[in-house]
Amino acid sequence: MVDPSTYRPAAGTIPDEPGVYRFYDEHDSVLYVGKAKNLRSRLNSYFADPSGLHPRTATMVTSASRVDWVVVGNEVEALQLEYSWIKAYEPRFNVKYADDKSYPYLAVTVGEAYPRITVMRGARRKGVRYFGPYSHAWAIRETVDQLLRVFPARTCSKGVFRRSEVSGRPCLLGYIAKCSAPCVGRVTQEEHRQIIDDFCAFMAGRTDPYLKGIERGMKEAAAAEDFERAARLRDDLFALQKALEKNTVVFNDRTDADVVAISVDQLQAAVQFFHVRGGRVTGQRGLIVDRTVEMAEADLLEQALLRVYADAEPDFLPRELLVNEEPTDAETLASLLSSVRGSNVRIRVPRRGDKKALLDTVKRNADQSLVLHQKRRAGDLTVRSQALRDIQESLELESAPLRIEGYDISTLGGKDTVASMVVFEDGLAKKSDYRRFNISAANAGSDVDAIAEVIDRRFRRYLKSREEATDLELDGDPGDTHRDRQSFSYPPQLVLVDGGPPQVKAARRALDELGMADLPVAGLAKRLEEVFVVDDPEPIVLSRSSPALVLLQQLRDEAHRFAIAGHRRKRAKRSRISVLDEIPGLGPAKRKQLLSSFGSVKAVRAASAADLQEVPGIGPTLAEVIVAHFRGDAAPASQVVNLTTGEVLDG
Repeated sequence: MVDPSTYRPAAGTIPDEPGVYRFYDEHDSVLYVGKAKNLRSRLNSYFADPSGLHPRTATMVTSASRVDWVVVGNEVEALQLEYSWIKAYEPRFNVKYADDKSYPYLAVTVGEAYPRITVMRGARRKGVRYFGPYSHAWAIRETVDQLLRVFPARTCSKGVFRRSEVSGRPCLLGYIAKCSAPCVGRVTQEEHRQIIDDFCAFMAGRTDPYLKGIERGMKEAAAAEDFERAARLRDDLFALQKALEKNTVVFNDRTDADVVAISVDQLQAAVQFFHVRGGRVTGQRGLIVDRTVEMAEADLLEQALLRVYADAEPDFLPRELLVNEEPTDAETLASLLSSVRGSNVRIRVPRRGDKKALLDTVKRNADQSLVLHQKRRAGDLTVRSQALRDIQESLELESAPLRIEGYDISTLGGKDTVASMVVFEDGLAKKSDYRRFNISAANAGSDVDAIAEVIDRRFRRYLKSREEATDLELDGDPGDTHRDRQSFSYPPQLVLVDGGPPQVKAARRALDELGMADLPVAGLAKRLEEVFVVDDPEPIVLSRSSPALVLLQQLRDEAHRFAIAGHRRKRAKRSRISVLDEIPGLGPAKRKQLLSSFGSVKAVRAASAADLQEVPGIGPTLAEVIVAHFRGDAAPASQVVNLTTGEVLDG
């Protein structure tokens, strides 16, 4: 570990101009590349007290041995140079985006003498024009098959093309008029190039001229009684329309835009791109990034946009980028992308209308992509095994924790406090062993006391005989079942609580009092995702991309979700019953009938006496009592309510 003060630049040597900086390690490898509007201000922030830095930033500066920088003319140049250096050096502390799957593209090899239409995956190549990406290769082939009627361009490989040149005979597509057969000289190189140009223009969204031209030609042929040509043009028009139907119309104003949304959690981010051309969604792609350093959502999105568009062909860039989060320096980024496109590119966050609706759809896709990525990682046996081994090593456990129990508390102002217990076995959730605990009123106001109570109750139950009745209230229902006995019959290898040192100490104290001092306890704090144990005053900081941290976060988040769900259900049950409970003469059956008829206490409160009388069992007098109760009026002292009939009797 290096002391940053040993390589801090001398005072006054860092310029206060825009620029790009690089941190190097002792082997002269680039660790991190960043840009700044003011180099002096930004770099000085790295050399502040390390204890005040984010743990990941502190790790970076203590791993470095020197820093240098380059001054540039403006912020656009800084953004461009930063992107170039990240791509060239691939620093380990910069975020790394990867396609969440290998999407196929419709590609046109415009750099060849006789360009070819084909399907390509992977890195982009020079001299190739791309359209898409598409979700499936067969979708590209279906589209191309429809369009070859109108644009009979070459689709064959180099080997097939050369054999046809030598033999003087075209392939099957040449015979059925789905290729103009440049291999045998049916069209010249210039004529084939024009076919390719027309195909690319159509795929880029300029469809109206071709549709209108074919329709006009069809009518002219029919008027001239050239019905064979009219029929051929009709079929061409049908083929183009069918190809267009595969792309959903989302805007009626011929919008040319890309809709981009980002979804993040503590460890990863997912970015989804929907490409809209001519008002239609023509393609979609996704990126996944592991967040190895602390970076704001806006910065992550900026880096994703640079990755996709900075090296793109000019016609790949749209006029407008619709995003769910404005990049850190949207104006500078827009200037850079405008220079790539050769015309203005606008970046904005839509607030309403059709564009906002599509952006919401793209955001849902990003959320789903992130969830699927997390599940794939969690479902991978190798990753789970590595995660358990990493937890064992990081927490210095005697063995890998094959069973981990997670605990969390959910409350609102000390009311309806619920504790959750979730169980992961072999790195996977075992939902049959999940339990909830209603916390006593004495401990409901403190998370620390609630943690101590739930740990005491859970492990006291473990120590008791399986046949002994328990006083646990699970999900609000007291009693003992075989399923409850089974889930508490053996202990975990690790107890994880949601929180920091106070919660960990409370759990440890409860276990010690039960004579279970050998059972490991840890806490995962949300703010910095640090792991706390009792015997170490300093937190354990796991790598942000560590499978161990991913697993602990999933366990903690699942405990949080399960506790909140129980708390909300308990609160809803109390609010539905307690208010109606106070009304004299309104028994359980009539309360249930009221709620069934009106749907909520709020609706009952707003109902008139006449409305209430329409409910079976609610007479005129009881209806007036209900209305008076919600109005705050007291019932006359001389009246007595018959609890059986609900009628108010004279005293």
